[in-house]
Amino acid sequence: MNFNDLYIQRKEDLINAIKELGFIPYFSNSIEGFSIEEHVHPSLWFSDMPGIWEWKGPIIQETKCAYGKFAHNKAMFISKHWFYDFANYRRDGYDFDARFEDHLATYPEQYLYNIIASKHFIRSKEAKAIGGYIKPKGKGKDEWIPRKGFDSTITKLQMKGYVLITDFDYAQDKNGHFYGWGMARYATPENFYGEAFSKKVYARSPQESKERIMKHLKKLLPDTPIRELEYFLQ
Repeated sequence: MNFNDLYIQRKEDLINAIKELGFIPYFSNSIEGFSIEEHVHPSLWFSDMPGIWEWKGPIIQETKCAYGKFAHNKAMFISKHWFYDFANYRRDGYDFDARFEDHLATYPEQYLYNIIASKHFIRSKEAKAIGGYIKPKGKGKDEWIPRKGFDSTITKLQMKGYVLITDFDYAQDKNGHFYGWGMARYATPENFYGEAFSKKVYARSPQESKERIMKHLKKLLPDTPIRELEYFLQ
């Protein structure tokens, strides 16, 4: 399969594409044609039936692919097979504690990372409440000073390969129908994938992982200049 042949009409089409292509950004980006948005039937964006938005959680759970803001702060699916190399490259070979000790991660990143890493998974609202980003129940207005930067910090942790989204929870109306955009569940890859991830993620040097990914992307996107692939992978 290549991107010229990709046309998504069913959830199974997207599952197969993730498995075969390995990397699929959600939205259009600097590389023309390299996104779900450009290859999906228009009716699947917004309709009364489950579509491209509602499939995200089930696809993550069924395939164990990685999903998060991995592509210049925008969402992307990465197959489990390729996420080991991707996380290794983005982490530059560091686990989070070592990165922080070498002053390559900020205190706000460490603070939020530790909250997420302490749970098997954590919903965004729960993480915000524990971290003081939203007002805890029972606290008066004058007793609480909000912590800022949740959205920017959680995005940085995803971009660096330390956090991913493992599912979405949706509100239900009185008839039991789901609605809204869904509340993300966050986890570390170590908690989502288990011991196997910890053993495999640093098996190669970061440079070797980058070269493997670049070779794969060049095969998927043969007409894209190397400099554009390099920029996308940053």
